[in-house]
Amino acid sequence: MQKKALRFLASAFLVAVVLPGATSQARAQAEKASYPAMAPLDQYLIADGNSEIALARSAAPPSVSDGAEVMVLGPKGYTTAVRGTNGFLCIVERSWGAATDEPDFWNPKVRAPICFNPPAARTFVPIFLMKTRLVIAGKSKAEIVAATASALDKKELPGLEPGAMCYMLSKQQYLNDRGMSWHPHLMFLVAGDAAKSWGADLPGSPVMAAADPEERVTIFLVWVGKWSDGTLAPPIVD
Repeated sequence: MQKKALRFLASAFLVAVVLPGATSQARAQAEKASYPAMAPLDQYLIADGNSEIALARSAAPPSVSDGAEVMVLGPKGYTTAVRGTNGFLCIVERSWGAATDEPDFWNPKVRAPICFNPPAARTFVPIFLMKTRLVIAGKSKAEIVAATASALDKKELPGLEPGAMCYMLSKQQYLNDRGMSWHPHLMFLVAGDAAKSWGADLPGSPVMAAADPEERVTIFLVWVGKWSDGTLAPPIVD
């Protein structure tokens, strides 16, 4: 697959996408549509808790998400709304999951349903939850980056467990103003810079890689053919 027009900037959970085939003018316009500061917190919240639970569960097939824990965002951060039974965790990520230099970092429209497997729930989700607390506390991007680095250095955040991955198969996902719903995909999380060991981004390889230096992982993406409700996704264009 040709990826010369595809740009990935991945952070804790969000993958920002410039779609294949986009013109340079369209990309430039997208870059200008940035959000220089955080909007009022209520713009990031979903008023109906049941709607947020349903949206979070849409990240994965019901066989996975029906038994998952679900967290929802409130004025003081994320809290558990539904206790799980299978170790998975579903959540609707907001814009600050992106890298801090990403134009959509403060975009209040972002709604990115993700369902993490048990290793990712235990050792990757804590980064986003910490970032959320910092955002709600009014910290700047620089302060968020510094606090994340310090917590990783001091082992205040857990080390990433092998086998960490997550589902992003929601037809309702809004990843950013450029990618919007993009395409259903799986993400595999590996500590450090591991792109070469997976053969990612090579001609003909279905695996794409996104370096995530702020969280010190490599995120591997694999497109899949169906949304979580079983309907077919748009075809992948080479």
